[in-house]
Amino acid sequence: MKKIVLILSLIAVMVAAGCTGTENQVKPTPTPTPSATPYPEKTPEVVGENVSGLGNLARFKSEDELKEYLALKEVYYGYPMFGVAVQKGVPMPMEMPAGTPTPMPVPTATPVPTPMIEERAAERYSETNVQVKGIDEPDIVKTDGKNIYYSIGMARIYMPQIIMPEYYGKILSVIAFPPDNMSVSFEIPKDGNLLLHKDRLIVLRYNEISGYDKENGKNVWRIDVDGSIVTARLYGDYIFVITRNYLDYYDPCPVEPVRVNGEALEIRCTDIYFPRGISSEVLYTVMKVNPENGEIEKTFSFMGSYGSTVYMSENALYIAYSKRMGEDEIYFKFLQENRDLLPDDVLSRIEKVMSYDIGNQAKFIEIQSAISKYLLTLDKEERLKFENDFWNRMQDFRKEHKREIQRTYIVKVGLNLESLADGEIPGRLLNQFSMDEYGGYLRVATTLGDENDLYVLDEKLRVAGKIAGFGEDERIYAVRFIGDRGYIVTFRETDPFFVIDLSDPRKPEIKGELKIPGFSSYLHPVSGHLILGVGREGSYVKLSLFDVSDAKNPKEISKYTLKESWSEVLYNHHAFLMDSKHGVFFLPAGNHGYVFSYGDGLKLVKAIDVPAVRAIYIDDYLYVLGDSIAVYDENTWERVAEFRFG
Repeated sequence: MKKIVLILSLIAVMVAAGCTGTENQVKPTPTPTPSATPYPEKTPEVVGENVSGLGNLARFKSEDELKEYLALKEVYYGYPMFGVAVQKGVPMPMEMPAGTPTPMPVPTATPVPTPMIEERAAERYSETNVQVKGIDEPDIVKTDGKNIYYSIGMARIYMPQIIMPEYYGKILSVIAFPPDNMSVSFEIPKDGNLLLHKDRLIVLRYNEISGYDKENGKNVWRIDVDGSIVTARLYGDYIFVITRNYLDYYDPCPVEPVRVNGEALEIRCTDIYFPRGISSEVLYTVMKVNPENGEIEKTFSFMGSYGSTVYMSENALYIAYSKRMGEDEIYFKFLQENRDLLPDDVLSRIEKVMSYDIGNQAKFIEIQSAISKYLLTLDKEERLKFENDFWNRMQDFRKEHKREIQRTYIVKVGLNLESLADGEIPGRLLNQFSMDEYGGYLRVATTLGDENDLYVLDEKLRVAGKIAGFGEDERIYAVRFIGDRGYIVTFRETDPFFVIDLSDPRKPEIKGELKIPGFSSYLHPVSGHLILGVGREGSYVKLSLFDVSDAKNPKEISKYTLKESWSEVLYNHHAFLMDSKHGVFFLPAGNHGYVFSYGDGLKLVKAIDVPAVRAIYIDDYLYVLGDSIAVYDENTWERVAEFRFG
């Protein structure tokens, strides 16, 4: 009996782990089963109210329908919690780059006496490195050309904590230009990711947004989030904030995702959208916020799965989340296609179980029991054969059905927060750079296990064109779409750098491919025909300069390997700074900062012995920020000033 349990446990592990053995085997010819019929599935689906112009997205008709949806989808922490629903207000970590601040009560700013300084206006200053020019993203440093706003001293806090640390960090407002007499004008004794709009400094934390007067640090408004902030964008005169929270099955409506200056914002059940037939455990709410006063002008809410990726163009927000077929469903479909593994009496029992109006987990347990009883009738060698047949067929099944098993669901939301479209594609996204809108089409790059796809979607998020199955035995490490081209890096042992022609959205085509050692995880355009790659080769940070003037023949024309093992740019593009006037770029690496020129190949212009985190420029001065601010003249690269925080 112990042997039977061991075999069943092994089978369960193979299902749950995805059968991670070799996937390069020749696919077996499926066994013909003309008499087989799909197992009936009697669990009802919530229908909802159709919304004109949308595909799979519907709107709840009532609170009862929302409750039914939550019950059917077993919406807890993504899995059943012994029948106990998660209550409202469960905190979740904010999805922002490393160095993201952690929660604490809102304090008041502390004014710092400053000497009188002769003011001189800067002619130019840098902005945060973002995906789409003109659409700002939250980061720990912002400048208006005179002041530097810096969220400093942040420590990563891993939840849950029995006793939370009393000190998390602070935000400093430093009068930074001209650099010869820098001083702190005020500080806020908390940290956060920052946005800057006119006279407002906006601080975003995992469950809170606050607006401050950027001149004196006075708190003007505050929004508390019941759940967490996923991310935000600043475009034009509005902040677009995406939040995420769980719903309470027993008291789902009205939903109160945020409180503005203490007053709850209510969302009715009938204003919530959901994808039909897709398991969704969290509620996403997109808010259009006035940065001047914190007023929420409009919201849009929909159900989705926990992990998400957000991209914003000048026309729309795209919120994508993973949609993976449940392991129980994989198991059921596998048995449907491999009926010859089991005798007729066991199949009859399984079909009967599948007809029951019970949850999938209960069905899964009953089916395991039926198979267990069958295995008891086999001798040791027959069981060994069954085990190996099951193992190999499950591998083939997953490989053959991978585009059904792993999918990405995308919701397109207009800037007036109306739903424009929804759709889904196979695979999973790497990050926000995996999506890009151009000429009315959305280009999306995905990975499916050991190969990759590229899809071009029309304005209704229907597939217009695609490239399926490139970069075999590799996964995507970096993506950048620029105009009518796409650049994709995949990696396993070498770094294939693909150049993709997207000039015809219905016929995307891989034009060129370059294989070099190592990989790039961030791609940045430095000119019309040069792409910079930041990645790794072996144990060190590697910079590559690609010439893509000939799409069919991309070349690595220059490379430089830093004697550093990591750089924040590898996973956070905000840490990268480019100054095209001086033909240089900056990146932190290890506990230092580095400035490179790129006009005549990659050349190290300045190595900065500062534990650098970010850099900005104001006029012709480069300000390198870490545990102090070091200032360099970009004409001579001499250090001209340093400001240490007290």
